[in-house]
Amino acid sequence: MADQQWYMAIGGHQVGPVSQDDVITSLRNGTIDGSTLVFTAGLKNWTPLKDVPELARYLTGHAGAAAAPPPPIVPGRQAHDIDFRILGTEMQFVEVELDPGESAVAEAGSMMYMTPGIQMETIFGDGSSQQRSGVMGALLGAGKRLITGESLFMTVFTNAGAGKQQVSFAAPYPGKILAMDLKQLGGHLVCQKDSFLCAARGVSIGIAFQRKIGVGLFGGEGFIMQRLEGDGLCFVHAGGTVHPVDLKAGDTLRVDTGCLVALQPSVGYDIQFVGKIKTALFGGEGLFFAALTGPGRVWLQSLPFSRMADRIYKAAPAAGGSRREAGSILGGLGDLMDGDS
Repeated sequence: MADQQWYMAIGGHQVGPVSQDDVITSLRNGTIDGSTLVFTAGLKNWTPLKDVPELARYLTGHAGAAAAPPPPIVPGRQAHDIDFRILGTEMQFVEVELDPGESAVAEAGSMMYMTPGIQMETIFGDGSSQQRSGVMGALLGAGKRLITGESLFMTVFTNAGAGKQQVSFAAPYPGKILAMDLKQLGGHLVCQKDSFLCAARGVSIGIAFQRKIGVGLFGGEGFIMQRLEGDGLCFVHAGGTVHPVDLKAGDTLRVDTGCLVALQPSVGYDIQFVGKIKTALFGGEGLFFAALTGPGRVWLQSLPFSRMADRIYKAAPAAGGSRREAGSILGGLGDLMDGDS
């Protein structure tokens, strides 16, 4: 059944057709779990993933074995109820399907393509405050984005046509796009300020102040992080491979500050010194790491953009980079022969 097309039920939406590899990838990055309903040719009905042998073997430990059934589909979300599918492997993009009148909001410059019925509009902030509080709400929302270092403006994509229309948003660098249903996550999520890609209109993109001064000064993401609130779908991007970790009450995990993508608000977040001066100065891992305390889920990334950018910068000839990584023994002469100088 590996070559067959699969369908998944995520957040009350049918996602697919996708390949079996796509289903396994979604399972590994935490987008779905053992209780997610799936369907393919040969199955009589939609079936929990943990009951499909060819997929269940990819569950780690007891994940999904005792999971509660998926929450019922509750009509009347305040945010727009969009459909989507995530395409690609290492350089992914998300295609959002909008019914007439539905909208998606995204960071400027992330749009990949859109069908003729989509209408674009640039707005202050994310548009959610404007609906509730008029002009002052819009200015407040824009001001919050300015504090996080983002643009004052966002772009709203609305289906102004008669039928279904599509608009797609691309990841800015290699990694994975995660679909987060805020209704299932308790209504809000804290994430890196540059990880947000797009969301259903009605999701609020604000700021999350860190209460502890140590987190603000040494946490790698500054004194603030980004807070996504509402009951709609949102999409965040992470570099490399994404690893979700479920922490029980009292469980603690220490991670590199740049590898933290997102966490549920119930997770405690503090900064700790590495402990030894020699390790701090010469270990190459920085002076501080993040201490995460459960309960709740955290999402980690294997390749922070800052780490990738640092490697590229150090390899650039203008920064003193060399051809050693390429295995050249000719040095500058090799550069000249290859036309690199």
